[in-house]
Amino acid sequence: MVDVAVAREVKAKLTAPRWRRLGVELRRMARASARAEGRADVEVAVRFVGDAEIHALNRDFRKKDKPTDVLAFAQREGPGGALHPEILGDVIISVETAARQQKRRGVAGLHEELLFLASHGLCHLLGYDHRNDREEAEMNARMALLRAEAARRGRVRAA
Repeated sequence: MVDVAVAREVKAKLTAPRWRRLGVELRRMARASARAEGRADVEVAVRFVGDAEIHALNRDFRKKDKPTDVLAFAQREGPGGALHPEILGDVIISVETAARQQKRRGVAGLHEELLFLASHGLCHLLGYDHRNDREEAEMNARMALLRAEAARRGRVRAA
């Protein structure tokens, strides 16, 4: 199950059909990750916010006094995380930062950048990190699999 929330101040950045499509793709990625773990589903909350909100979270939780693109709060890493391994945690994405990055990275559109960041956050919830080149390559490969499954039609496969 994926709970998607879009903050009022960023809702106009995409059309309603594009937000709906993004929700479908997020649900496919979550289900694909669940299938890879032999589960029927996992629980993830994804919130799309502005720079002010993610700045405050980044400052309070990571001691970095600036906005960032994506934050992931993994439930599995906390006390008792093993009690409910199907609850992955929360992903927070700054739509404003994503819009700036999308232009710099040459990505086709904001929707694609948001999907990229969502796959990045989901991988962090799944335990991936990018502290060195090997970890980054593994994480990028998993992100690509998740995005490919999000774009596919038909029954969701493990990714």
